[in-house]
Amino acid sequence: MEFQLLGPFAALHRGRPVLTGLRRQERCLLAVLALEAGRAVPTGRLIDLLWNGEAPPGARSAVHTYIGRLRAALGPDGVHVETRSDGYLLRPDGHVIDTRAFEDGVREAAAAVGDEERVLRYDRALALWRGELLADVADPALRDRIGQRLAALRLSAVEERARLLLTLGRHEQVAVELPALAEEHPERERLVADSMLALHRSGRSADALRLYRSVSGTLRSAFDAEPGRDLRTLYDRVRRDDPALRRPEAPTYAVRVRGEWLPWNTGGDPALEFCNTYAGWGGERLPGSEWLRGYRTLAVWAGHLDLLDDRTVTRLLRRAQERPEEASAVLAGAREFRAALYGCLVGDPGVGEGGDAGGGEGRASGCGGSGGRGRDAAFARVAEVVQEAMRHAVFVRGDDGLGRWSPHPDSGLRLPLHAVAQRAADLLAAPRRLTVRACPGKGCGWLFLDTAGRRRWCSLGVCGQREGGWPSR
Repeated sequence: MEFQLLGPFAALHRGRPVLTGLRRQERCLLAVLALEAGRAVPTGRLIDLLWNGEAPPGARSAVHTYIGRLRAALGPDGVHVETRSDGYLLRPDGHVIDTRAFEDGVREAAAAVGDEERVLRYDRALALWRGELLADVADPALRDRIGQRLAALRLSAVEERARLLLTLGRHEQVAVELPALAEEHPERERLVADSMLALHRSGRSADALRLYRSVSGTLRSAFDAEPGRDLRTLYDRVRRDDPALRRPEAPTYAVRVRGEWLPWNTGGDPALEFCNTYAGWGGERLPGSEWLRGYRTLAVWAGHLDLLDDRTVTRLLRRAQERPEEASAVLAGAREFRAALYGCLVGDPGVGEGGDAGGGEGRASGCGGSGGRGRDAAFARVAEVVQEAMRHAVFVRGDDGLGRWSPHPDSGLRLPLHAVAQRAADLLAAPRRLTVRACPGKGCGWLFLDTAGRRRWCSLGVCGQREGGWPSR
């Protein structure tokens, strides 16, 4: 049997509809069970969903009747609805359910190697949507209650696909497909930003500016909010026709890993490399300088630095697609930890907000020296995350035969943060932390180890490139 939920609801047996004669609420009940296939749904929840919290006195008996009719109609086609305690369960039994196929497709796309292959897989997954979830049997209230996770996953997949298309230079395709969806979801700033960038690169800058103004008005009227700083900056850059916006080519001094641009390693320690995922800590932020653009980049970066193995990275990418809000929260926490760690090392915890970190002749610093309350506060923030990471750590033996602490898989999406927090603790507890230097280059500030006491600049001055700015990615 094939169940189609991503659009008008249908149940097909060998391509033949089998729901003829069933009432709308009976079809809705079957759809809810199919959405939860393999999991028992309590009768009370079914009643609550079917009548939206306003069930009539005979609702429980009505549900029993609906189940009987479903069994009679679908049993001959191999569909089994079982009674489980005070609820019902639809046995998957190899049935094809488009919601599950969609989730599997998104996971496969996230794990695919190569941008073109990932786009193709996202295309296949998104093509399963034929309209709104259960368009003909669920009202907006019910759809909102049972479909939020799927709707969020769909938007995340659309955003990731658009980013890939922009990387591949296919901005005109994005400009056709994305702006209407961005207007429907003004709270998804990545969706809006990619739409504006695609329009601008397609020679439709006026449309990009109009989209921004429309989204701004909706945010103010519907959410009493303003666009975020990154979106406002993009608006200003489109207005002045920043040449860097029109260049989708690769950034300077970067390496491509799993479709993500990552900075070259220059610090000599994973904790320092984590600080250096912000190119140009000092002074005005450069366009495109934020390397940790999304949770996917964070997880891939952790794998690239050998903090996590490839299988773990793939598992995290799948889970991040399923839980986009949780992934965004972890990313925000990772950025906050990064700024605190930088401040702890150089004695200027304000650099995460755009302060100048590059002063001095490549000065060495550590958390134990003089630095005042600011550095103490930075150390306290770092210590809080380190202690959390150690509460979830396990002691394992590596391939080299040496024992080491490793983040426990139960850390979930916080695994990359816990992994880098453990390496930060190793650095802060070792004498070599006293050899940490901040590159004094203008607009730089990247960190590196100067164990010989002779080095004064970071390798190649990778974050001091101002000519033409950094390409937006």
